[in-house]
Amino acid sequence: MHLRFSPAPSSARIAPAHAVVRVLLAASALLFVLVTSAAAQEPPYFVTYSSALEEPGNLEVSFKGTTGTPKNGNTFTGGALEFEYGVKAWWTTEFYLDGQSTRNDSTLLTGFRWENRFRPLMREHWINPVIYVEYENLNQASRSILEVTGHQSQSDYAIPNQFARVEIEREMELKLILSSNFKGWNLSENFITEKEINESEPWEFGYAIGVSRPLSLLASKRNCTFCRENFSAGAEAYGGLGDTNGFGWKQTSQYLGPTVQFNIPKGPTLFFSPQFGLNANSVPVLYRFSVSYEVQQIGNWFKRKR
Repeated sequence: MHLRFSPAPSSARIAPAHAVVRVLLAASALLFVLVTSAAAQEPPYFVTYSSALEEPGNLEVSFKGTTGTPKNGNTFTGGALEFEYGVKAWWTTEFYLDGQSTRNDSTLLTGFRWENRFRPLMREHWINPVIYVEYENLNQASRSILEVTGHQSQSDYAIPNQFARVEIEREMELKLILSSNFKGWNLSENFITEKEINESEPWEFGYAIGVSRPLSLLASKRNCTFCRENFSAGAEAYGGLGDTNGFGWKQTSQYLGPTVQFNIPKGPTLFFSPQFGLNANSVPVLYRFSVSYEVQQIGNWFKRKR
């Protein structure tokens, strides 16, 4: 993330405060009311990706939120409204709308992302690779922090929105996702690289690692909401690895934290994770949360109406 300061006209300020976040939350709530959902089966990670793809024909709608307070900055809440669709057994595509709200500042939409994940090997192997390709069109006021690359620092999140929002980044992001499953455990490693395509900037690098397991692999003999098999727990770590001008840990932010996921039977999936900054470049604590709903075979809805 490379911030350059230029004043924004006063008419560019967006009001009323919190309007964007309210719209994103309202959209998620409306979808929950209108559709019959099923619990997602992905491991409990916020940044790390595993080899799990969306079932063909299913649509998962999620709201992912991140809140934190950078040093010398105001508390922010970044949000991403996500639509994930299973195109094929080997191909999942997702579209994100990003927004954020910063205390004592403003609330605004920050852009969109379009990602695609491809699994070249359909059978389960000791290591399951997935290729990830994403196009981002975001301004630098984005606070969703769905990945960390390059030399990102908590100081980036202390810049007032009126300056950060005028800088638009159009980037291509690539990930190599490696994932292993063994006796209920999942271990996933992501290597991230991204390049700004609207300006001459170096390739930036990052990583994410996650490990998790359901609390129970055996289903209960009775129907219950708070059974152990409905919960998963784990941990993830992620951070930047510099760029082609300086690869490594120097002047990068790093995070580590536990994760917990609750799959409500025939209902939404809830996720929460406090993630702690490991150095002075990191926000001291990021509180991550998400709620997701999976719509079964949404394509069949339209076929029935014909």
